[in-house]
This record gives sequence, structure tokens and C-alpha cells, in this order.
Amino acid sequence: MIKALLLVFDPVATWERISRGQRRVGFILAFFLLPLLGFTSAVEGYGLVHWGKYRGVVSRLRSFPVLEAAIFECAQVALWLLIILVCARVLKSMCETFHGQHSFPQAFATVAYGLSPLFLVHLLDVFPAVSPWVSWTLGIMLSVAVLYQGVPRMMEPDPPHAFGLYLMCSLTVLLATGLLRLVTAWYLQGKFGRFETLLSGLSQ
Repeated sequence: MIKALLLVFDPVATWERISRGQRRVGFILAFFLLPLLGFTSAVEGYGLVHWGKYRGVVSRLRSFPVLEAAIFECAQVALWLLIILVCARVLKSMCETFHGQHSFPQAFATVAYGLSPLFLVHLLDVFPAVSPWVSWTLGIMLSVAVLYQGVPRMMEPDPPHAFGLYLMCSLTVLLATGLLRLVTAWYLQGKFGRFETLLSGLSQ
């Protein structure tokens, strides 16, 4: 969480430290990504249970049972991890297109740390009045700004290709995270009636 804040306020020095560290995927997962996702999901889950979310045309506040909120948050974490893995694979493939030869751990670290501001802003979702799209918009803007410094330092493309690689990486994470935000926002708004009924039945 501290590193996510440092990436926002001091991106150059923080990316330099990350680049020099050359951490493996397992280390990043265990000591950075899973704790950050777990903390933000636990906070959002607390808000869903105790304060709920506005839904429907008349915007009624609905609180979620503990088990339903827990299942939703676990599924959301799993989808975030899937998106990070996919985006990292795409970034590595794009580097090869731009004549770069870099490892998957470098691409994974770039995406995982680059999206950390988005996960941090996800804390705003604890408040019922905050739209999921507000937190996503703020978070993805910060992440795209952070990736501007991260992609060239972590992936080390040729200077003429650096900006193009950054744009392609930013577009990839924008589309992938936007799609996940759409799915989760629809669920919170009650647009997956059958699935929600199933979860509600399990939680009783």
C-alpha cells in the first residue's frame, strides 16, 4: 500500500527501486499484490455489509449478507489477478513486436505495480454514494500516469518505440479494467438477478 502511494507521489524513484529489485512473480504476489487486493476488498466488503449500495431506478440502499459480500469480493480478486496475468502476457508480446526481449516477470511487475493506484482508489467504493465508475475513472487515470514512467524503465524498449509501447499498454489495461468494472458495477446494481438469487440463497 505504501509503495502504491509512492508510485503516485514519487514515481521515478519508486520505479527505479522496483526495477533494481527484479522481484519474481511469486514475491510480488505474496508481499505486494495479494495484501493490497485483500485489504481493499475487505474494506469494500465491510461497506457492502454495513452500509450497502444504491441500486435500481429509485436508488434504494441495499445491504449485502456477509457470505454474499465475501463471495463477491473473492471473485473480484480472482478476476483482478486474471486481468493482471493477461495484461502482463500481452505486454510481453507487445515488447517482442517492438523488438524487445524481456521476461514475463518484468511485464508482470510493470502491470501489477502500475495498476496499484487503481486498487488503492478502490477504497472509495466503501461509501454507498460513490459510483463504481467514479473510483475506476480516478484510479485508471492515476495508473496510466504511473505507467508513463514505469513502462520505459521496466521494459526498456528502444527510445523510438517507448511511447508507442506505453500507449498500447495503457490501452490494454484501460479496456481490461473497464470491462471488469462494468461487470462488477452491473452486479452491484442488481442486473444479474439469477446469479444474485443463487448467492442470496447460499448466504441464508
